[in-house]
Amino acid sequence: MSAILGVSGLAESVRFKREHWPGLEERDYRISQGFDAAAALVVDGVVVAAAAEERFNRRKQSGDFPVEAIEYCIGQAGLSMADVDEIAHCFDYAPFGEIFSLDSTSAKLYEEVFSREALVAQVRRHFPKFNPERVHSVSHHLSHAASAYFTSGWDECLVVVLDAMGETQSGSIFRGTGGNLEKLREISANDSLGILYSLVTYHLGFDFNSDEYKIMGLAPYGDPRQFEGAFQQMIECRPDGTVRIPILRLNRTRDERENYLQTRDWLSRNLLPRREPDAEITQAHRDVAAALQAALNRAILHICGHFGATMGLRKIAMAGGVALNCSANGKLTRSGLFDEVYVQPAAGDDGAALGAALHRASLNGEVINQRFPVPFLGPSHPASEVDAALKDFGDAIRVTSLGSTEETCVRAARMIHEGKVVAWYRGPMEFGPRALGNRSILADPSNPEMRDRVNAMVKKREAFRPFAPAVTIEEIHRWFDVPPMRSLPYMIATVNVREEYRAMLPAITHVDGTARVQTVEARDNPAFHALLKALGQVSGREIVLNTSFNIKGQPIVNTPREAIETFLGTGIDCLFIENNLVSRA
Repeated sequence: MSAILGVSGLAESVRFKREHWPGLEERDYRISQGFDAAAALVVDGVVVAAAAEERFNRRKQSGDFPVEAIEYCIGQAGLSMADVDEIAHCFDYAPFGEIFSLDSTSAKLYEEVFSREALVAQVRRHFPKFNPERVHSVSHHLSHAASAYFTSGWDECLVVVLDAMGETQSGSIFRGTGGNLEKLREISANDSLGILYSLVTYHLGFDFNSDEYKIMGLAPYGDPRQFEGAFQQMIECRPDGTVRIPILRLNRTRDERENYLQTRDWLSRNLLPRREPDAEITQAHRDVAAALQAALNRAILHICGHFGATMGLRKIAMAGGVALNCSANGKLTRSGLFDEVYVQPAAGDDGAALGAALHRASLNGEVINQRFPVPFLGPSHPASEVDAALKDFGDAIRVTSLGSTEETCVRAARMIHEGKVVAWYRGPMEFGPRALGNRSILADPSNPEMRDRVNAMVKKREAFRPFAPAVTIEEIHRWFDVPPMRSLPYMIATVNVREEYRAMLPAITHVDGTARVQTVEARDNPAFHALLKALGQVSGREIVLNTSFNIKGQPIVNTPREAIETFLGTGIDCLFIENNLVSRA
């Protein structure tokens, strides 16, 4: 048996920045590497468990060494650390050590955060008996590429990785063929689409390396033409299929490079003044978001289209944080540049842990390249733990035990149809940022009040942000402009809502007529599929508003106790936890 544990995150990154750049705005400390720590376990070439550390320590996007995620993964497989053959970390800074020796601060950064010694020190601290010779580093973009290629199910395809930055790169293009990844081209971090998108996100009053999806949701409310010229200056599409971003090259000193000070000044002088987080969002802010999204769409089509055509490849697999941009993914899918587009659902750095493990397994010829199933790879909790949590909250809740999953689905469907907001918690947790039907808040997509109600009373978030629909795969073509039985299981790309149904589905139709749809198949999630079928019986629509079971600033719930606490702290009407209906006492 071969057991390879992939990990992500850079545990000392934010601590180092706080020590060496004290007194910054709190939001500036997010301009760092190494968030989204996670662990993934690959046994004999098969992914058996994966989870982000934030789901255990309850610190959103935590970069801490993922000790709790590791313990979950090996426990899920019935193993101990003694059974793990190697740990694979999704960063490898060793080839760039000399670059960091150019100044004392960078040298300390390398020594304390990026070096192999820093990684081994974390492993030794938490697992002192693990042999450090079995700790391996995999370059960041190769990890991302492996996570996409080895879960695509394709022997040959184009693989594109786009993010803020890996070690020194922001983009990497590979050809995957015959179980191998051949690098075709790199794009420097000095020309990073991810960093530019994050800096404009920050400029608009949201958080760097965190709130980019909010800008994606804000963009359809704006007119991209108002700032089109500025973004054409910012992003140059080059004939060789790469991009150049001159304003990221303005930063000369160590402080300027660390915090992109000259780039931020350029945005203030040439775009519009920086918005404070609590200030009003004006039409100009919406127009900037629209122009940014349009520029990203243009750049991604340019990069992917060029290398797809050059290599004669009609299938593309993608990963990296930029690949979480559902609007850009939708544009790419509809562009006709490729016959098939696959985006690995945990495309951010949590998924890089998965890719590091898959890459190391592939070196031994162990990986069978099959399409990634819906990634229910996180913890599930036994009935005894559910019962104990329900008992602990006995004074605050009323519990109705339902006889079967079928009865649970029928009851939940009826309540959703009656206008109730329902929390749905069962089975193993999803890996990645999307709630795909096991840790979800559900509501009627046809109720025009539901979007505002869920935003204000439950999610406690910005009113402009859209909600996504989940629909049975049998009905995907009925409501959305896609072919029959088109599989879109990961909630990773937008599609057009059919024009005749946009007014009928106001809670999940965004202002531009799109929706970030998820298809549900019985083989992937029998209970969620049965719930949607039950909804079809009472409403005529096998479709539901589906958003993650959490509130603003918190990770998606993990344990039954967290589910009950979140239910009681929000305006959710009821909670279905396995086959129990929970309401307030």
